[in-house]
Amino acid sequence: MSTAMAKVNRTIEDLTLEIKQEIHVKASLEKTFAALLEQLGPRNERLDGTPMPLKLEAWPGGRWYRDLGDGNGHLWAHVQAIKKPTLLEFYGPLFMSYPVSSNLQYRLTENDGGTLIEFRHTALGLITEEHRTGVVTGWGHVHEMVQKLAEGRLQAH
Repeated sequence: MSTAMAKVNRTIEDLTLEIKQEIHVKASLEKTFAALLEQLGPRNERLDGTPMPLKLEAWPGGRWYRDLGDGNGHLWAHVQAIKKPTLLEFYGPLFMSYPVSSNLQYRLTENDGGTLIEFRHTALGLITEEHRTGVVTGWGHVHEMVQKLAEGRLQAH
Protein backbone atom coordinates (compact mmCIF):
# COMPACT_ATOMS: atom_id res chain seq x y z
CA MET A 1 0.00 0.00 0.00
CA SER A 2 1.33 3.43 -0.85
CA THR A 3 0.47 6.68 0.81
CA ALA A 4 0.90 10.17 -0.51
CA MET A 5 1.26 13.20 1.67
CA ALA A 6 1.58 16.81 0.73
CA LYS A 7 2.66 19.38 3.22
CA VAL A 8 2.02 23.00 2.48
CA ASN A 9 3.26 25.68 4.82
CA ARG A 10 0.66 28.41 5.05
CA THR A 11 0.53 31.56 7.10
CA ILE A 12 -2.55 32.91 8.82
CA GLU A 13 -2.77 35.53 6.05
CA ASP A 14 -3.03 32.70 3.49
CA LEU A 15 -5.93 31.22 5.42
CA THR A 16 -7.95 34.38 6.06
CA LEU A 17 -9.90 36.89 4.05
CA GLU A 18 -11.33 40.22 5.13
CA ILE A 19 -13.25 42.61 2.93
CA LYS A 20 -14.92 45.81 4.07
CA GLN A 21 -17.05 48.06 1.88
CA GLU A 22 -19.27 51.05 2.53
CA ILE A 23 -22.19 51.66 0.21
CA HIS A 24 -24.04 54.98 0.30
CA VAL A 25 -27.64 54.63 -0.90
CA LYS A 26 -30.03 57.49 -1.62
CA ALA A 27 -33.05 55.66 -0.26
CA SER A 28 -34.72 54.95 3.07
CA LEU A 29 -33.48 52.28 5.44
CA GLU A 30 -36.55 50.11 4.75
CA LYS A 31 -36.29 50.40 0.97
CA THR A 32 -32.56 49.66 1.06
CA PHE A 33 -33.03 46.58 3.26
CA ALA A 34 -35.77 45.28 0.94
CA ALA A 35 -33.48 45.84 -2.07
CA LEU A 36 -30.66 43.96 -0.29
CA LEU A 37 -32.90 40.94 0.33
CA GLU A 38 -34.12 40.96 -3.26
CA GLN A 39 -30.65 41.30 -4.78
CA LEU A 40 -29.18 38.56 -2.60
CA GLY A 41 -32.17 36.37 -3.47
CA PRO A 42 -34.22 36.27 -6.68
CA ARG A 43 -32.34 39.11 -8.45
CA ASN A 44 -28.88 37.63 -7.90
CA GLU A 45 -26.76 37.54 -11.04
CA ARG A 46 -23.24 36.89 -12.26
CA LEU A 47 -20.91 39.73 -13.23
CA ASP A 48 -21.92 39.37 -16.88
CA GLY A 49 -25.60 39.84 -16.00
CA THR A 50 -26.55 36.16 -16.30
CA PRO A 51 -29.30 35.46 -13.76
CA MET A 52 -28.29 33.21 -10.87
CA PRO A 53 -31.27 33.48 -8.51
CA LEU A 54 -30.82 32.36 -4.93
CA LYS A 55 -33.37 31.54 -2.25
CA LEU A 56 -33.08 33.52 0.96
CA GLU A 57 -35.10 32.52 3.99
CA ALA A 58 -34.98 35.80 5.92
CA TRP A 59 -35.19 34.53 9.50
CA PRO A 60 -32.63 33.27 12.06
CA GLY A 61 -31.35 29.89 10.87
CA GLY A 62 -32.85 30.41 7.42
CA ARG A 63 -30.97 29.09 4.41
CA TRP A 64 -29.38 31.11 1.63
CA TYR A 65 -28.98 28.70 -1.25
CA ARG A 66 -29.06 28.07 -4.98
CA ASP A 67 -31.99 25.84 -5.93
CA LEU A 68 -31.20 23.84 -9.07
CA GLY A 69 -34.51 21.97 -8.93
CA ASP A 70 -35.36 18.33 -8.33
CA GLY A 71 -33.70 18.36 -4.90
CA ASN A 72 -30.36 19.66 -6.24
CA GLY A 73 -28.58 22.83 -5.23
CA HIS A 74 -25.77 24.52 -3.33
CA LEU A 75 -26.04 25.82 0.24
CA TRP A 76 -24.30 29.18 0.50
CA ALA A 77 -24.99 30.07 4.13
CA HIS A 78 -27.42 30.27 7.02
CA VAL A 79 -28.85 33.48 8.44
CA GLN A 80 -27.02 34.01 11.72
CA ALA A 81 -28.81 37.21 12.70
CA ILE A 82 -31.46 39.45 11.22
CA LYS A 83 -32.85 42.66 12.68
CA LYS A 84 -34.98 44.27 9.99
CA PRO A 85 -34.03 46.80 8.64
CA THR A 86 -30.62 47.31 10.26
CA LEU A 87 -28.75 43.98 10.31
CA LEU A 88 -28.34 40.90 8.13
CA GLU A 89 -25.63 38.39 8.98
CA PHE A 90 -24.73 35.02 7.41
CA TYR A 91 -22.32 32.18 8.11
CA GLY A 92 -21.31 29.39 5.74
CA PRO A 93 -19.06 28.46 2.82
CA LEU A 94 -20.85 30.76 0.33
CA PHE A 95 -19.71 30.03 -3.24
CA MET A 96 -16.58 28.16 -2.09
CA SER A 97 -16.81 24.36 -2.33
CA TYR A 98 -13.86 23.50 -0.13
CA PRO A 99 -12.93 23.74 3.58
CA VAL A 100 -13.82 27.33 4.45
CA SER A 101 -16.16 29.22 6.73
CA SER A 102 -17.36 32.75 6.05
CA ASN A 103 -19.18 35.41 8.01
CA LEU A 104 -20.99 38.19 6.14
CA GLN A 105 -22.36 41.23 7.91
CA TYR A 106 -24.57 43.96 6.50
CA ARG A 107 -25.16 46.80 8.96
CA LEU A 108 -27.51 49.54 7.75
CA THR A 109 -27.89 52.99 9.32
CA GLU A 110 -29.66 56.18 8.32
CA ASN A 111 -27.12 58.63 6.95
CA ASP A 112 -27.49 62.06 5.31
CA GLY A 113 -31.08 61.47 4.22
CA GLY A 114 -30.26 58.02 2.88
CA THR A 115 -28.75 54.77 4.08
CA LEU A 116 -25.20 53.68 4.76
CA ILE A 117 -24.51 49.96 4.32
CA GLU A 118 -21.41 48.73 6.12
CA PHE A 119 -20.42 45.37 4.64
CA ARG A 120 -17.86 42.97 6.04
CA HIS A 121 -16.88 39.54 4.72
CA THR A 122 -14.43 37.52 6.80
CA ALA A 123 -13.41 33.96 5.99
CA LEU A 124 -11.10 31.29 7.32
CA GLY A 125 -9.99 28.25 5.33
CA LEU A 126 -8.18 27.03 2.26
CA ILE A 127 -9.16 30.04 0.15
CA THR A 128 -8.10 29.85 -3.48
CA GLU A 129 -6.34 32.79 -5.09
CA GLU A 130 -9.13 33.02 -7.67
CA HIS A 131 -11.71 33.58 -4.94
CA ARG A 132 -9.42 35.82 -2.90
CA THR A 133 -9.07 38.27 -5.81
CA GLY A 134 -12.46 37.82 -7.48
CA VAL A 135 -14.60 38.27 -4.40
CA VAL A 136 -13.93 42.02 -4.16
CA THR A 137 -15.25 42.57 -7.69
CA GLY A 138 -18.17 40.23 -7.08
CA TRP A 139 -19.35 41.93 -3.91
CA GLY A 140 -18.85 45.31 -5.56
CA HIS A 141 -21.24 44.26 -8.35
CA VAL A 142 -23.84 42.96 -5.88
CA HIS A 143 -23.69 46.18 -3.89
CA GLU A 144 -23.95 48.37 -7.00
CA MET A 145 -27.12 46.48 -7.96
CA VAL A 146 -28.57 46.88 -4.43
CA GLN A 147 -27.90 50.61 -4.64
CA LYS A 148 -29.54 50.94 -8.08
CA LEU A 149 -32.55 48.88 -7.04
CA ALA A 150 -33.11 50.82 -3.80
CA GLU A 151 -32.72 54.14 -5.60
CA GLY A 152 -35.30 53.14 -8.22
CA ARG A 153 -32.82 52.86 -11.09
CA LEU A 154 -33.76 49.18 -11.66
CA GLN A 155 -37.15 47.51 -11.90
CA ALA A 156 -38.03 45.20 -9.04
CA HIS A 157 -38.86 41.57 -9.97
